[in-house]
Amino acid sequence: MLSKDNIGKMMKYRWVIFAVLALVYFFVYFHRVSPAVMAGDLMTTFGVGATSMGLLGSVYFYAYALMQIPSGIMSDKFGPRRVVAVFTLVTAAGAILTGIASDFNMVIMGRLLIGIGAAAVYIPIMKMLSIWFRKNEFATQSGMMLAVGNIGALSAAAPLAYLNTALGWQTVFTGLGVVSIALAILSYIVVRDKPSEMGFANIEDIEAHENGETVSTEAKPAENISIMDSIKMVLGKKSFWPLAIWFFFYYGSLMAYQGLWAGPYLKDILGWDKATYAGLLTFIGIGLIIGCPVSGYIADKVLKSRKKTLIIGTIMYTLLWFAVWYFNGMDNPLFYKILYLLFGFFAGFFVVCYGQVKSLFPISITGTSTSLLNFFPFFGGAVLQQVCGLVIASYGLNALGGYTSAGYQMAWLLLAVGMVIATICVYFSEEKGL
Repeated sequence: MLSKDNIGKMMKYRWVIFAVLALVYFFVYFHRVSPAVMAGDLMTTFGVGATSMGLLGSVYFYAYALMQIPSGIMSDKFGPRRVVAVFTLVTAAGAILTGIASDFNMVIMGRLLIGIGAAAVYIPIMKMLSIWFRKNEFATQSGMMLAVGNIGALSAAAPLAYLNTALGWQTVFTGLGVVSIALAILSYIVVRDKPSEMGFANIEDIEAHENGETVSTEAKPAENISIMDSIKMVLGKKSFWPLAIWFFFYYGSLMAYQGLWAGPYLKDILGWDKATYAGLLTFIGIGLIIGCPVSGYIADKVLKSRKKTLIIGTIMYTLLWFAVWYFNGMDNPLFYKILYLLFGFFAGFFVVCYGQVKSLFPISITGTSTSLLNFFPFFGGAVLQQVCGLVIASYGLNALGGYTSAGYQMAWLLLAVGMVIATICVYFSEEKGL
């Protein structure tokens, strides 16, 4: 079982699994921020306004948030392979429904299905990484997976704008549905829940072998903590809530801006065409791709503190939100390139919080603590996208039929104030040793 050949095959095959799951996760992020580019076309096609677009953006995040805990439970019960495959098909159904929609209600329903399907991918992937990779590889691999996801978000800016212009949004969504079907089939065929299903040694045995330890042939007794007890343990711990509230505003504000309202703002207030503003939005994605792994390195190797890293990142991200508010209407593409690159970089510091919350609880309920924390950023995205839509719409339309600068500026101010609350929360958060 622990022959050199067996270990070598396992080590190679896990990268095949990683590649397939990375492709699936790429499209999770792609779907997440796609409304920012297509918002204008959807409003024109169906004759809807900011309030309706806020609902469209938020329904994804409501579904995503509500599915976090069930996705963890299903991964444990049915295995991550089946969960990823089945819910990628749900995403495909939502994309195709959106592509063939004859009214805005069908678009809303399609977006809801996309949110449900995409929601049940992240937790199973994290479980899969913990099974196929060593403990001292997990942070690196999860960081790489998030980087791939952010490349997906990046691709949902300028490349998506090009496809949207060339093919039309209906064809784009239908095509995404077909791609998702292919990925669901591929993941079911290629991915395996654990190495032993393919006759490979399990990673725990390989680690023990590499450390010169005796590999036990006896099965370890499973920890018997009920789902409800795990949930009560997490939600009943006071130190969980500062991070939960912090994450609500931190990631929720990012999704309100990058995921929906940045595109309409750049169009309505600055008058830039889709290709121009979509190109600028890619700088947020580039910043995220850099910020996610860099913040992890800072926390692990430089400051050796997750909390200190989060405090620095949160303060900088909050200052950048006030810059977005203060310089509202600034008509300078270079300014936005620099602002968005920094905005994305410090937004990427959110990845450090997963390690911080895991440190607060026993390792046996890591999945529960992570999935419960992961509810709040997407709930925040849902709420803040809709609140921004209501605020922007409340200021009426300008002479050209777009929304007003004052409406957008008030929305940015509310998000900046939310980040002040987040800064206070992270300051009072608890951390345990790395």
